[in-house]
Amino acid sequence: MTHALTRRSVLGGAAAVGGAALLAACGSDTADEATGGDTATDGGSATQEPNADDGAGALDGALVSTSDVPVGGGVIVAASQVVVTQPTEGDFKAFSSTCTHQGCQVSSVSDEQIVCACHNSRFSIADGSVLGGPATAPLPEVSVSVSGDQVVSA
Repeated sequence: MTHALTRRSVLGGAAAVGGAALLAACGSDTADEATGGDTATDGGSATQEPNADDGAGALDGALVSTSDVPVGGGVIVAASQVVVTQPTEGDFKAFSSTCTHQGCQVSSVSDEQIVCACHNSRFSIADGSVLGGPATAPLPEVSVSVSGDQVVSA
């Protein structure tokens, strides 16, 4: 049995391949590329990966140690998809790490701003508000509290 290629089948296949490539281009950063590795510190920014040895995170809600969150900066907790910030001494805030522009994960915290490297949207570490677009909506706040020396999800 012979199958003839039609113009419709060729164009449909090309569209599917092109669409997949376009989607891959918009979200091609892996967690390591977007955050700079497992635990990277860069000017007040760090990315925390869960530590299998201490059991923190999944069971007790611990996100990060308070000592790991610099004043005027923050930490991206990739495993929980949150950014924990400390705008002023002892004042801990948390926000979704998913950029409200196109859903990329934010990549760094520096100069009192949460930055998404995909399209350079910038958000306030104090309230998640947009400091620079293309994002137009703030990062959603995540409820956290301090328990001992840990910032925990509430």
